[in-house]
Amino acid sequence: MLKPLINLIKALSSNTDPGAIAHAFCSGILLGFMPKDNLMWYVLFVFILFMRIQRATYTLSLVAGALLAALLDPVFDAVGWWFLTLDRAVPFYVRLLNVPFVAFTKFNNTIVMGSLVCGILAYIPLYFLARLVIWLWRKYLAESVRRLKLVQLLKQVPLIERLSAIAGGR
Repeated sequence: MLKPLINLIKALSSNTDPGAIAHAFCSGILLGFMPKDNLMWYVLFVFILFMRIQRATYTLSLVAGALLAALLDPVFDAVGWWFLTLDRAVPFYVRLLNVPFVAFTKFNNTIVMGSLVCGILAYIPLYFLARLVIWLWRKYLAESVRRLKLVQLLKQVPLIERLSAIAGGR
């Protein structure tokens, strides 16, 4: 878990595209919100891996989203219940359930549907928030953090030095 964190810090300070970092963050949060026991999660997980994103950020935000999901389950349940009981959508959901393998997505579970809807609705605001944080980090914080005595001391610890060399590919 330390290697993705080191890669994230390097990406924030490097020439990595801020959009790739922000999309990775939002995609990880979206998937972290969703329960992991359904086909929809696995399809989205594989699809996102084919996108041009920063993998360390994706991994860390997926874990963070999964930790937040436990707290947000009542919200996901309420949103999913509302979304699945819309009068105009019920016939569509019935037709979807009659399609082979669609039931394996568990879209008719209130928490699965609620977490998907909440994740999609949060994607764009989180994207712009992540871009803002990246800009603030690069403009104001990165150099200050690099000059901290604690960071200088940590760089001299052999384990940290070795992990950063592994993460850097040297």
